[in-house]
Amino acid sequence: MSIEQVDTLVVGGGQAGLAMSEHLSNCGVSHLVLERHQIAERWRSERWDSLVANGPAWHDRFPGLEFSEIDPDAFAHKEMVADYLVAYAEKIAAPIRCGVAVTTVQSNIGRPGFRVETSEGLIEAVNVVAATGPFQRPITPAILPKDLGIMQIHSKDYRNPGQLPEGAVLVIGAGSSGVQIADELLRTGKRVYLSVGPHDRPPRSYRGRDYVWWLGILGKWDAETVQPGKEHVTIAVSGAHGGFTIDFRQLAARGMTLLGLTSDFKDGVLRFAPDLADNIAQGDANYLSVLDEADAYVAHYGLNLAAEPNARKIDPSPPCVTDPILELNLAKAGITAIIWATGYAVDFSWLQVNAFDEDGKPKHRRGISAEPGIYFLGLPWLSRRGSSFIYGVWHDAMYLADHIAKQHKYLAYHSAALGKADGA
Repeated sequence: MSIEQVDTLVVGGGQAGLAMSEHLSNCGVSHLVLERHQIAERWRSERWDSLVANGPAWHDRFPGLEFSEIDPDAFAHKEMVADYLVAYAEKIAAPIRCGVAVTTVQSNIGRPGFRVETSEGLIEAVNVVAATGPFQRPITPAILPKDLGIMQIHSKDYRNPGQLPEGAVLVIGAGSSGVQIADELLRTGKRVYLSVGPHDRPPRSYRGRDYVWWLGILGKWDAETVQPGKEHVTIAVSGAHGGFTIDFRQLAARGMTLLGLTSDFKDGVLRFAPDLADNIAQGDANYLSVLDEADAYVAHYGLNLAAEPNARKIDPSPPCVTDPILELNLAKAGITAIIWATGYAVDFSWLQVNAFDEDGKPKHRRGISAEPGIYFLGLPWLSRRGSSFIYGVWHDAMYLADHIAKQHKYLAYHSAALGKADGA
């Protein structure tokens, strides 16, 4: 059986893989990108129908190509994002092979490089870049039995309100996905319960500038370490309906019932932690802190951005916050569907190399792993806060491509030196 020889193999044909391909090409590094489905497949088949990007089109893109047929301040629909990434692959002439799954990567014995098993045969690569992103394995906490008799799906499998049965719905998780799905269901007239854990809830815009602009100008996208205690805090932000600031009090005023963090289940009753008021307060504190830093920046640099005093208005807490529900009988509440908006975990079971710690987490520095020749790209906080976002992954890919190119120069010197020695 013939074995294909590749210099650098990039696994994953989404935003990370394409960014890596562009910079490898710019550095003159021969490479191949393998994608098990189609380019940006998760945007098309693993997201709900109405999803739009959480950042405006002027920001959530690669530097080399703008979104077409959309206002720069608008939020691109998921299909538009997928089409954009396909167009980008064509623009940079990415050497991508779709429909090929990587099943195993193992280190060669006694020599550099890696043996890669794929659905279409063997490949040997000098370097392997894991660019599969952070959304690999949906997490569903083992709280409710699967045979409960109630529809249970992860947000990955939610598409639209029409797929749910008649009756009330419980959405567990109030990050961007959970709150947007809950809002969509509420707008269709559904009775909606939303379990709210610790979260940040930034303003969608303030003083005429989008939240992503404030994060950039305040240097927060380039923060290199997450604040202690914030490792698993979700962000409630939305680009839906033209973009608006998430306000849980307003959702409650429209008829949504807010609950605390989902705790445990017994005899048909789901229990919630008594932390709803604290979680809402934490979100308020995060919201106000962004306004404070923005105001301080405007004052310090004298920017001509109109004040927005009404942005600091916080409505009174609704009854479901002041008198929280701690137990909910699902049958009596009429709940016929539960959506788990509880995030994802990475899955590197195919990458069988010495690049992980005892907990199975990648060991790396800015994506350069502990195993020479193995690289990670697209993970949250890979090098900074923006690393898992489309613009952030582009800059991380530049760093990794430069590192690979420099390693090539060292190896070229080594080969030349050996040649001289042999010639002597």
